[in-house]
Amino acid sequence: MTSLKIPKSSHRVVYLGTPEIAVHPLKEMHKAGIEIALVVTGSDKRRGRGNEKGPTAVKLEARKLGIPVSHQLEDICEVNADIGVIVAYGKLIPEEILKNLPMVNIHFSLLPRWRGAAPLERAILSGDEHTGVCIMQVEKKLDTGGIFRSRQVPILKGDSLKSLASKLSVLGSELLLDCFDEGFGIPQPQVGNPTYAQKLTNREQKIEWKKSTEEILRMVRLGNAWTTIKKKRLGVLEASE
Repeated sequence: MTSLKIPKSSHRVVYLGTPEIAVHPLKEMHKAGIEIALVVTGSDKRRGRGNEKGPTAVKLEARKLGIPVSHQLEDICEVNADIGVIVAYGKLIPEEILKNLPMVNIHFSLLPRWRGAAPLERAILSGDEHTGVCIMQVEKKLDTGGIFRSRQVPILKGDSLKSLASKLSVLGSELLLDCFDEGFGIPQPQVGNPTYAQKLTNREQKIEWKKSTEEILRMVRLGNAWTTIKKKRLGVLEASE
């Protein structure tokens, strides 16, 4: 693998991200003085009890920071950027864009374990004792690129999905800024057998009471566990032994 050469004198970035976990890296890059030419994010969706259309968390933050926002990947080609930074964007990047613009991704696992859309959810559900964050090179295939930097963290018994995501978002931001400050260098190939973190379905998050106490507690820690009582759906927000 070859070194990712980004001009240190001029970091002009396109940022691609959508949910809350992608907000902190955007804020930290802006605070560090890195020029963000464009933010590309997911489309506005209906959310909440009112089912009203609303912007993504990243779109809201980009507006606060005065950064142009687009929902179209094609607009990346119009801003003359040096590099693209991806954090939980939610879509694969077409090869024709990657040929013209190098991209890196903050991925919330220790690759090649938990490639895919839900690495933190799968790590918690599987009872992993640790996880981590990687700064990786983006390729046309899903989460297969080489690793520039990584850091491991323990998964604590009290970690919810939200608290773990918050910790790793901060850590990933630090690693990314280190790459910009010190250079990305040569990405190292992923080592080991990959596992895949498919997005959880609603059905998967229904509590199966025949499972062990530990398995049920892990599910509740994800924040969307549910069960039924007298044929009525009931969300389970907290649980303890």
